[in-house]
Amino acid sequence: MDIQWHPAFCAAAELEFKGNKTELDFQREYNLSKKPLQIDLLVVEKLDDVNVENEIGRIFRKYNVIEYKSPKDGLTIDDFFKTFAYAELYKSQGKTVDQIPINQLTVSVVREGKPEELFRSLVKYGFTVEEKFKGIYYVYGLHLPAQIVVTKELDRKKHRSLRVLSEDALEEDVRAFIEDARKLTAQGDLINVDAILQVSVSANYNLYNELKRRYPEMCEAMKTLMRDEMMEAQREGEMKKARETALKMKKKGYSDTTIADILEVGVTTVQQWFSEKTSVAR
Repeated sequence: MDIQWHPAFCAAAELEFKGNKTELDFQREYNLSKKPLQIDLLVVEKLDDVNVENEIGRIFRKYNVIEYKSPKDGLTIDDFFKTFAYAELYKSQGKTVDQIPINQLTVSVVREGKPEELFRSLVKYGFTVEEKFKGIYYVYGLHLPAQIVVTKELDRKKHRSLRVLSEDALEEDVRAFIEDARKLTAQGDLINVDAILQVSVSANYNLYNELKRRYPEMCEAMKTLMRDEMMEAQREGEMKKARETALKMKKKGYSDTTIADILEVGVTTVQQWFSEKTSVAR
């Protein structure tokens, strides 16, 4: 199964910075051109001198380009500088000359594992890598402020939403994340939690099953937090049953209109079901 890590990362990032969500503008998959060239996440400070609470955002200025690498993605020196190219291309796209000042740009690259080879390459070329906070490495000597965030090393009490985005999530992190998520009430936060859980559960299916077996209250919490996904699955199940019923009724001679009325769906939907059935038969 192809797990969609990037949308979950963006959701996790929004949770990480929820303390400043009224002051930050999150723009996912920001398009740099008509061709498929995108910034994974662009975070723009809405006000001047925003004091970002989360330590990942301490480096932030007005415009902040963030690249996310999923667990299976590598991170070479070429990948690292490609993110700089994205930032510089973004800088060049202001509506007026120097609308996006170069001194108001930052670059962040987020990855689960520590990119040891990249760190060695940066040092070889004369740059300095310093662990500013736990799991957060600043790179000095570049023309833009830059950091590399290693999610596996982040403080588990402060960054649970990022730590559960792993193929080897820890029980402690998962339980703490769900406990924290149960306290959230804002609709946007709950949507982000749902996106994170969908990916984390897919990547750690056995762990979540074991936790649900051992902790029934956690199972109930997950049902609540993932209500939208479960309702969608339920709707898909109901629609599948309705389609099967429609096919049986058609064989018995019912008209499309009658079938649609009885099943409370549109005639177009019924006709589409029959068309799909005919295509499969061919």
